[in-house]
Amino acid sequence: MDKKLMHRVFALMAGGILFAWLVLDTTRATEMFHQVWSMFSPFVAGAVVAFVFNVPMRAIERQLDGIRRDGLRRGLAIVLTLLAIVLVFMFVVELLVPQIQLTAASLMETIPAFVERTAKNLMQLMEENPEAREFILAAINQESLNGADMLKWTDALSKLLTFLGNQVSGLTSNAVSVIGSLTSGIVNLVIALAFSMYCLGRKEILARQGRRILYALVPEKRSDEIIRVMRLTNATFSNFISGQCLEACILGALFAVAMAIFKMPYIPLVSVVIGVTALVPVVGAFVGCIVGAFFILVNDPLQALSFVALFLVLQQLEGNLIYPRVVGTSVGLPGMWVLMAVTVGGEIMGVAGMLLMIPLASVLYALAREFTDKRLAQREIPAEKLLNHPPELKSRFREKREHKQHEKLMKKLKEIQLNRNK
Repeated sequence: MDKKLMHRVFALMAGGILFAWLVLDTTRATEMFHQVWSMFSPFVAGAVVAFVFNVPMRAIERQLDGIRRDGLRRGLAIVLTLLAIVLVFMFVVELLVPQIQLTAASLMETIPAFVERTAKNLMQLMEENPEAREFILAAINQESLNGADMLKWTDALSKLLTFLGNQVSGLTSNAVSVIGSLTSGIVNLVIALAFSMYCLGRKEILARQGRRILYALVPEKRSDEIIRVMRLTNATFSNFISGQCLEACILGALFAVAMAIFKMPYIPLVSVVIGVTALVPVVGAFVGCIVGAFFILVNDPLQALSFVALFLVLQQLEGNLIYPRVVGTSVGLPGMWVLMAVTVGGEIMGVAGMLLMIPLASVLYALAREFTDKRLAQREIPAEKLLNHPPELKSRFREKREHKQHEKLMKKLKEIQLNRNK
């Protein structure tokens, strides 16, 4: 065997042994994976943070072209990026915290009255509809709500409170482990931020080192293709981040204006919550709608219904006009594939899958389109068969029959022409 074949055989044997170990000793493999992940997770998080921060940093750095020294320009761009992100975060917190405090105080005042009013309406409804009252009592296996039944409910409530007290006492015993986890999380956060700053400051050097390693290990043509795909992925993810942030700001502003027109309460709180939750593609705004509808429901149920109707109208406007053009265009992905990517990503990885699947699907869509165009060109498929309304495609039997008929007709025409010449 030559050396290349021996390397392939060895790699196949090593892969088989590794796969067998993963299957036969899953517990130890999982523990080892968690240990490795705990070691490298701060650096992975730092790389992700650097990638996200790089989107506004590039725009800021382009505005600093007048500074000749590269190191000074890069350092100033990093500082301005961090300052801008901190200011946006402080603005959101400053806007939300007072509104949350006012909303909580208002809810504490209105919830008891709301519960009492709802209970009276239910009792009146049950008195006016004996059938519904009998159905509800049968559903809870009670013939009537008398004093003995109230004692049963009181006893059950006391047992529930006792259970909750035992759980609270059990939680206090775990306070030390919680504090330890919090400390570890803070340390990992500091490491991730420091690593992200290093990546932002030396991103060109890191990219050049990566290319050198790639060309040293992989053939040149394959390395060129890998670099091209990675550049496409970088551009797609960057466009998605900027487009998603722009779309969230537009949706929050739309809700603020519409709620002000219809004189609804909690305008700053609800619009900011919807804007923040809209960062999660497609489904995030629905979470904000539920939160906003709950706040308004306690204040005025009819107005909550109006808010839900307003949300459905604005969501249709955003989903059919704004989102496909802002986010779908920025990542080069049609609207129907955006919806599919969000659904599949949410089923696989939850919220993180929703955020990652759209740009990933855009990259796969672009690569599939390139592969399809290349194969069509190689197979020399006629262009008229690829139109929106292609011509009628005939079966092979029909084509042979028409070809024979055409040959017979041409032969007869030649015979007629010969006879005329004679």
